[in-house]
Amino acid sequence: MSDLVTLGESPPARKARWRNPFRALPAVRWGVQGLYLAFLVLVGWEFWRFHQQAVGAGPVTVARPPSVEAFLPISALVGLKRFLLTGYWDPVHPAGLTLLAAAIVGALVARKAFCGWICPVGTLSRGLEWLGEKLLWRRRWPAVPRWLDLALTSVKYLLLAFFSWAVLWQMPLRALEGFQLSSYNVAADAKMLLFFLDLTATSAWVLGGLVLISLIVKNAWCRWGCPYGALLGLASFFSPLRIVRDTELCNDCGACTRACPVEIPVHARAQVRSPECTGCLSCVAVGTVPSCLGVSRSKRVSPWLVPVLGVGTMLLFWGVAVATGFWTSEVPLEAFRSAYRMAPMIGH
Repeated sequence: MSDLVTLGESPPARKARWRNPFRALPAVRWGVQGLYLAFLVLVGWEFWRFHQQAVGAGPVTVARPPSVEAFLPISALVGLKRFLLTGYWDPVHPAGLTLLAAAIVGALVARKAFCGWICPVGTLSRGLEWLGEKLLWRRRWPAVPRWLDLALTSVKYLLLAFFSWAVLWQMPLRALEGFQLSSYNVAADAKMLLFFLDLTATSAWVLGGLVLISLIVKNAWCRWGCPYGALLGLASFFSPLRIVRDTELCNDCGACTRACPVEIPVHARAQVRSPECTGCLSCVAVGTVPSCLGVSRSKRVSPWLVPVLGVGTMLLFWGVAVATGFWTSEVPLEAFRSAYRMAPMIGH
């Protein structure tokens, strides 16, 4: 009987009855992001314990967690170039190179799913977006003028160009290998820890400023300052998956554009090819018309394929690296202890 009633309804009535089958996407995304953030908090705690024992005089009973290398992007970029030149995986920070390679491959197959579903900085940015919406912008976020948004977005691409020039172009193989084996690189994780444990006034002001800006502008750091987000954005150009909009079904409500964390005008585009799209699927989740928004390859596929491929790529790389011995550093414990003790004196 219900089917007969539905068949007899007019299109506007059917749209009014329609419930978006992908409305659970944001909640699932919160779950994935929360689990990964909690995991990294645990990694940070374990690394702090390892560092404390390593710089002390007693025995080291805590294992160094390889996942801490997720916070060493420059070392990973150096390792990537050396791997491309020689075929040898980074022996010092192999997990960092594994995670970088997984993020790039993930962007090639599922856009910037790493940014939208995994990255802890992206999770914190989303949390600040939620907080800003609750405290300041209950009705609507202030829109950043398009010309200003484009100008500030170029900052992260300029940073990416600088790091690419310095590492990929300027450093010969001998310099790469020298950097990898240097005390600076071995102690890079310890220096990162010390940075947060002993924040200078300047660093505190900068971090506080980023938090404040993120309460005013959605995902400010990810949109304007992250060079690795820029790298993944360029890789995402080659992804077969993209958000598509049926222009005939669209009712121009603008809900998709308002939901977008980087303010892409989704409601005005037939396809979203922007390198700023993080694959978060917020636009799909708030769709108000059946089949208006979706994910396309050559033909439409389930939007769930984006997080499945993005998160799945990361887990696949991790599993292969662990199984083949390319996850744990080959640096001896005593070398870590020596480098960590020198870390406060090692300059940038």
